[in-house]
Amino acid sequence: MAAYALPEGFSEIDMFAFGTALLVGGVLGFLLNAITIMAFLRVKEMRTPSNFFVVNLALADLSLNVNGLTAAYASYVRQWPFGQTGCSYHGFHGMISVLASISFMAAIAWDRYHQYCTRQKLFWSTTVTMSCIVWVLSIFWAALPLTGWGVYDFEPMRVGCTLDYTMGDRDYVTYMLSLVVFYLLFPAITMMSSYDAINKYFKKIHHQKFNTKLPLRVMLACWGPYVVMCVYACFENVKIVSPKLRMVLPVLAKMNPIFNALLYSFGNEFYRGGVWHFLTGQKLVDPVTKKIR
Repeated sequence: MAAYALPEGFSEIDMFAFGTALLVGGVLGFLLNAITIMAFLRVKEMRTPSNFFVVNLALADLSLNVNGLTAAYASYVRQWPFGQTGCSYHGFHGMISVLASISFMAAIAWDRYHQYCTRQKLFWSTTVTMSCIVWVLSIFWAALPLTGWGVYDFEPMRVGCTLDYTMGDRDYVTYMLSLVVFYLLFPAITMMSSYDAINKYFKKIHHQKFNTKLPLRVMLACWGPYVVMCVYACFENVKIVSPKLRMVLPVLAKMNPIFNALLYSFGNEFYRGGVWHFLTGQKLVDPVTKKIR
């Protein structure tokens, strides 16, 4: 028999299954996003202001992959080995990654709107400034629970930490609803309006270069259920929800970096040629420098 107590509502098989899901998602996402970053660093033609947003998204997602791999390790050893302080920093680190990732998805949508619809050139000064603002704001908002506005605590399986949505107090409610406005509704509206305008442009030129509905749908599919649960916790006792379901939702959300890499790097006409060049040493028709017709 094991010398540890399993979390309430979870069996040995559950611990292994969730740990394996976190491991597979973390490793695959890490590899895809690492390739994205290395292609940007190694292929000179890739280093453009627009692609800088993509590589920052990859950095945020790679950071989230590391966060998930830490939870996967804890799942396999059947306990959190880093103490309460480590739990707080794990939650803080994960929150930075999530907020930055969602922000850069919105930034890429905004940039694509200008690439296709207004033809306005993006300058390095604008990209670097916006990226710095995104990271600073993500760190700021993620640090607030460490100061008492909300709190980081264990997820139901006790192998990772996040914002404690079981509290339901005023601090949690005000913090959570603020995050929903600034880091879900605002980015979603930005993405929806940008891609809608791009879709109209594609119809005008009778050439659909990519699926304009997919980026927002993927983000909402991954993060929407988890956010709904967190908002539900603002008004009702979320503990009535099955611990397994409350664990499935953050695991699903941690799969988002995989889809982001496929959409914004490997599926991006301005990026995939550089990825191919990095992986094979062969140049395609350069998607970075070709003009949009």
